Amino acid sequence: MINICVVTATRAEYDLLKPLMRSLEQSKVLNLQVLVTGAHLSTEFGLTYKEIEHDGFLVNEKIEMLLSSDTATGIVKSMGIGMIAYADVFNRLKPNALVILGDRYEMLAVATSASIFKIPIVHLHGGEITEGAYDDAFRHAITKLSYLHFTSTEEYRKRVIQMGENPNNVYNVGAIGLDNVFSLNFLSKTELETELDFKFKKYNYQLTFHPETFGKMSSKKQFSVLLHALKEEEQSFFIFTKSNADTDGRIINRMIDDFVSTYPEKAKAFVSLGALRFLSLVKECDAIIGNSSSGIIEAPSLQVATINIGDRQKGRIQAESVINCQVDKEEIKNAIKLSQKKHFKQKIRKVENPYRKVGTVNKIMVILEKQNWNNIKNKSFYNLDIKI
Repeated sequence: MINICVVTATRAEYDLLKPLMRSLEQSKVLNLQVLVTGAHLSTEFGLTYKEIEHDGFLVNEKIEMLLSSDTATGIVKSMGIGMIAYADVFNRLKPNALVILGDRYEMLAVATSASIFKIPIVHLHGGEITEGAYDDAFRHAITKLSYLHFTSTEEYRKRVIQMGENPNNVYNVGAIGLDNVFSLNFLSKTELETELDFKFKKYNYQLTFHPETFGKMSSKKQFSVLLHALKEEEQSFFIFTKSNADTDGRIINRMIDDFVSTYPEKAKAFVSLGALRFLSLVKECDAIIGNSSSGIIEAPSLQVATINIGDRQKGRIQAESVINCQVDKEEIKNAIKLSQKKHFKQKIRKVENPYRKVGTVNKIMVILEKQNWNNIKNKSFYNLDIKI
């Protein structure tokens, strides 16, 4: 059997990878290994590795790397701790390939370590751009460390090839998270109210806001502007999911807690909801507010508007259901009003999601199963025949 090791460090990442992990688990030629690290193992971020185990997956390795500090110094030290641990982990697991999704610093650390061990890397969601976060550079670095690439659009596929990757190893399969959108049996409004212990209002919004690590305005100031806009929405209810373990993420989470305790009739917060409850919630909301990739990738397929704030997702391909606004109180309030308009709601029901392809996980599995993982050749730089 060929050992395919899936690495996950955050709740959102796991929710996207879960269908692929299930398929790997059922494969007759591939053997799933699960490496859990980062926020999954932090009490502060909900010990979400338990959700992975609850779903029936065997966690082969748990690598604690997350320090209690979310400063630049703390994050760099966390990466170093992770890399020290991977030296022993890869000797024990001996994976034939490593599956990594996205652009986070935890994934850069594991990708760098795997490269030293000559473990081929399978990278999902390469070629994308998020100009407002240092993750943008991490994603491209992981691309250059990877052997096999599964992109979410054709434009991103071309960008990965532009970076010198062999076209024969770059596949446009669509966004993996959309398999959840079209396969889950969503919870009803009543079920959500019971499970999450709140009551929907006339207008309802799911809100996820992560630090804009390249922003000129501090994360605290940005989020403060957003909260001031929310205070004035008398007929609305806001359901927060907390920020990840990014630089200044803890500052945002403390501000969420303060807002919810001050306005319990207006808001509720959760560390983690899981894919079913999160997507069911978004489906019942008027819009998803913040700067999360879920507003760009998943929300359009749920026929729900996205109020995308600031530059964190700048550069990503977007559906027409996305309302972009700067970190400005009046712009945010106007975007919220637009999301409530009948004509806009009718418009987004017809929106096409540029990230949607049927059977993304199946496409990935076919390619993984046909690879000769025991005979991977060294990569060479693929030159495009263009004049500069």
